[in-house]
Amino acid sequence: MAENKYLTVTDLNYYITQKFKNDPYLHKVFLQGELSNFRYRRNSHQYFSLKDGKSKINVVMFRSYFDKVKFKPEEGMKVYVTGYVSVYGPQGSYQFYAENMEPAGLGALYEQLKQLQAKLAKEGLFNQDHKRKLPRFPDRIAVVTSASGAVIHDIMVTANRRFPHAEIDLYPAQVQGDTAADSLVRAMRQIAEQGDKYDVMIIGRGGGSLEDLWPFNEEEVVRQIYAMPMPVISSVGHETDTTLCDLVADARAATPTAAAEYATPNLVDELAGIQQLRSRLFSSMQAIIREKRDRLNRVKNSVIMREPTRLYDQQIETVDRLKDRLHNSMQNKVDHSKQSYLLLKQRLFGASPDKQMQQMQQQERFLAKRLADNMQHYLKDKRNSFSKTVQQLDDYSPLKTLERGFVYTTDANGKTVSSVKQVKKQESLNLHFKDGQVEATVTKIGEENNAN
Repeated sequence: MAENKYLTVTDLNYYITQKFKNDPYLHKVFLQGELSNFRYRRNSHQYFSLKDGKSKINVVMFRSYFDKVKFKPEEGMKVYVTGYVSVYGPQGSYQFYAENMEPAGLGALYEQLKQLQAKLAKEGLFNQDHKRKLPRFPDRIAVVTSASGAVIHDIMVTANRRFPHAEIDLYPAQVQGDTAADSLVRAMRQIAEQGDKYDVMIIGRGGGSLEDLWPFNEEEVVRQIYAMPMPVISSVGHETDTTLCDLVADARAATPTAAAEYATPNLVDELAGIQQLRSRLFSSMQAIIREKRDRLNRVKNSVIMREPTRLYDQQIETVDRLKDRLHNSMQNKVDHSKQSYLLLKQRLFGASPDKQMQQMQQQERFLAKRLADNMQHYLKDKRNSFSKTVQQLDDYSPLKTLERGFVYTTDANGKTVSSVKQVKKQESLNLHFKDGQVEATVTKIGEENNAN
């Protein structure tokens, strides 16, 4: 059990490594110091030390980060290094892992350059959409550089060799120093005031350190290049040097000679191209002429040209067929019109007023006869019904009853008396016989119940 409290060396190194990884202050560290034990290893990681007057720390810079370094580190050089601190577990030693390195004294310039580059990029000065195409055959070329440097000499020699027709005008300017930026801007403004006199402009100088090339990173110089009315070729420094003028220009050349080559065509190549195009044009014309001649020969030897009547034989046959179709169509139309005429004539005859009058007269006679017959039958029926009714009335007549000796009685008001309850003593009553009436006075009333 006592052995469980002892850690292995690996566990201890792992614990310390986690402590370093979890410390936020060690994730991004900015160091300055002097390079020590630096031995350049080609295509490999770099291992060296960084020291000051009292301390030293081991540094590792992997190849992917070292390839981005813009200068050549040397033993004893003071540098600014950015990275993080971690532990190398197998040896139990902590060391600094460098991700970026700049020479001391230039760090402020690099930071200023990055800030300005980000600002101008955000405004769109470096966008590819604003890049203009270089003219293929320029008549005049403006060059902004030092009058005493080798840049103008290289440009003029190359341009005169490639395209002697182009006229090259030098606008001298300072390319180094505190007043170089103003001098470059003045020269470019003089060119811009010429309007469309120049087809392309070249601005450049030879190589140098970051401080030497700094005028070409000034904001006013970059904005003036962006505002130039003609395409601009930048040739500042060597191929490994990159300035803001290179980013804003329409084209970037590694050397003044390359800038002249971009600005001018090679006359020999152009003449050879013209000769080649002439040959291709001549060959194409010959091919077209041969094709047209062959077509002409085929037309001349065709059956139509030898026997022109065949050209319209088919058309004649077509016309005959169309004539037959037209004749048949017209005949069918006439027959149809005749049938329509006969039908309309029959309908008109059937709708004639005389015909209608005759029909109406016949109908009137028929209806009159039917009316008379119906009236006769109606009167006969009514006469028979009347006779029956008279017979029924006669059968039910009170006179028939009176003839058999019956009498009916009425009071003084003419109201029929049908019960003894309707009369009183001494009341006058009228007795109706079949042949007259008798007035009587009631002297006695005898009421019978159930015939008793």
